[in-house]
Amino acid sequence: MVAAGSYDAIVVGAGHNGLVSAAYLARAGLRTLVLERRGIVGGACVTEEVWPGFHVSTTSYVNSMFQGRIIQDLRLGEFGFELIPTDNLFVPFEDGRSMVLWDDEARTCAEIAKFSRKDAERYPDYNRFLHEAAAFVRELIWKTPPASLGLRSGRDMLELGWKLRRMGGGAFRFFDLMTGSIVEFLEHWFESDQLKATLAYYGSIGNFKGPMTPGSAYVLLHHLMGEHKGAGGWGFIRGGMGGLTKALAACARSHGATILTDAETARVTVRDGRAVGVELVNGDAYSAKVVVSNADPRTTYLRLVGAEHLDGETVTEIESYKTFSTAFKINFALDRLPEYTAFDREATGVPYPTYVHLGPTIEYLERAYDDAKYGRPSARPFLSPVVPTLADPALAPEGRHILTVFGGHAPYTLADTTWDDEREKFADRVVDTIAEFAPGIREAIIDRQILMPPDLERIYGLPQGHIFHGELSIDQLFFLRPIPGFGDYRTPIRGLYLCGSGTHPGGGVYGVPGHNAAREVLRDVRGRYRRPRRRL
Repeated sequence: MVAAGSYDAIVVGAGHNGLVSAAYLARAGLRTLVLERRGIVGGACVTEEVWPGFHVSTTSYVNSMFQGRIIQDLRLGEFGFELIPTDNLFVPFEDGRSMVLWDDEARTCAEIAKFSRKDAERYPDYNRFLHEAAAFVRELIWKTPPASLGLRSGRDMLELGWKLRRMGGGAFRFFDLMTGSIVEFLEHWFESDQLKATLAYYGSIGNFKGPMTPGSAYVLLHHLMGEHKGAGGWGFIRGGMGGLTKALAACARSHGATILTDAETARVTVRDGRAVGVELVNGDAYSAKVVVSNADPRTTYLRLVGAEHLDGETVTEIESYKTFSTAFKINFALDRLPEYTAFDREATGVPYPTYVHLGPTIEYLERAYDDAKYGRPSARPFLSPVVPTLADPALAPEGRHILTVFGGHAPYTLADTTWDDEREKFADRVVDTIAEFAPGIREAIIDRQILMPPDLERIYGLPQGHIFHGELSIDQLFFLRPIPGFGDYRTPIRGLYLCGSGTHPGGGVYGVPGHNAAREVLRDVRGRYRRPRRRL
């Protein structure tokens, strides 16, 4: 072990949340070191040149959740950050018809009316309710969950309860949204199977759930937490998703932070129950007053710290933390754009759909989940094919395109085979599924990159490939995320904090966990926090 330096704060992992934390800590005057295992910053929010001239957002692929408050607070525009808005979602159905959802509510209602006039009339009320629910939860995401049920936490909960009460009858529907299945939630609002399938798609994104699974409705709400263009706005980042993390890294450096790549942390150094630094795989050691881990909770607790420094109850809780993933990502280099047979250029006024959902019925989505429950890759996976080069042509050589496909379900562990044997066959199945709606896809493919859950874990550090660092379920939210008693970004090890997606308010390219964790670190450093005597 070689002593390599001393800092006020060390951040383990240069994913987007780690960089947000580092930027805030450095801006507050703390000498901050960021240690990144890979050769580039960004974690799962990166742009990589997968093939010559093709700059691919290999994992996260659209911006929908990163908070405007952080963008403005850290002045990321000054460091090259630029959003490119999109305004439509195209959903083809098996009977040859299709639906396009727009930012313009009136235009969306006109689309819905093709399937149900009643649903078109109900949609504004539905949209209004979701925006009210999102506004309520958006206020909650900036709060640090309580570590104990004391007077202050009780007062905060009563205040939130009073605000929820102002939703009137919508409060009961809000609880359905938090706990029920997305199918049950949508049945209350709509009659059209096409519209219900279009909206139910969101209940399975990134989570090991089907649309009929209790708790799947919350995943819809989680994806409405973005602030650009209002709740649920989607868009691209100039230069790919790595444009965000490059800007965050530049911001952190501008405030004096040091960022080291190819610097894998082997362990957090613990003495007398306190984190005092880290040791790298290469033997270098750095000391610090605080250590902030952007790694997932299980990796932080059990690998970086070690069970020997934790009590038995904590070990049991963290071992029970759910991270089983069925998400996958396949990226394609294309020499042309395959035509969707159901897409109408003249009617939409758009030359090509930028964002697409392939999950035409609720039964389709549920069958994809059913396969995964028994350890099988979905026979017909649900897919989100996206063409970022339509918005940002510089990502690919002239005349070429990138097609990036996120979807489910592909279990981390397979029942009767391995991903080494299955990956190419499954990727072919994904192409076959796209070809049902865009027949020219096979001829357009130049090359492909296949990322199954084990790949997402090995390359990008996503636990079991889980894009949220853990399930978004009612038992893993707010003060229960990641485990009871330690939902406030602190850990049983004094001076060690979590700032990643495995903390409140959860995963996605969000930035809020990193922001909130930095706030708690600064409270402790400045002596404004008193550790409760008794945890939850």
